[in-house]
Amino acid sequence: MTQPETTGWGTTRRAVVSAAGAAGLAAALTACGKDDGGGSGDSQNAGSAQESAGSGQSGAAGSGGDTSGGGGGGMELAKTSQIPEGGGMVFKDHKVVVTQPSSGQFKAFSSICTHQGCSVGDVSDGTINCPCHQSKFDINDGSPKGGPATKPLPGAKIKVEGSSIKMA
Repeated sequence: MTQPETTGWGTTRRAVVSAAGAAGLAAALTACGKDDGGGSGDSQNAGSAQESAGSGQSGAAGSGGDTSGGGGGGMELAKTSQIPEGGGMVFKDHKVVVTQPSSGQFKAFSSICTHQGCSVGDVSDGTINCPCHQSKFDINDGSPKGGPATKPLPGAKIKVEGSSIKMA
């Protein structure tokens, strides 16, 4: 019978290789998992902004957002006229999708699918659609409407200032 090779510290090569493999597996499994923000109710955090009739002011998206309609503001994503009523647009560079479920009502969600992290592809027929595994999400609240995804798209914060839709 032969002696197992050791690393010089009394540990076998097999133990070292097994530990390295286990660490790699743990890292891979962690990378595949998604943090859903800590529980249920994500659809309640869906970002939205209402266009105020003629005032040029708007409500900020999401809970706890600035509703003053003034100051700061982020980069413009689009003009309100570019977001079709009953539809929306995906802004891949900003990882956000903006929808207009009804006239003057704008909502924003993460454009990263909650199933396996693909970027959603488009908005049509009242749903935000992921091309990877055909998950579909409701344009009103980001809730899953079909496909393998079971968690809603997290809300994103936007502001509507006049005719501009901006990141909040």
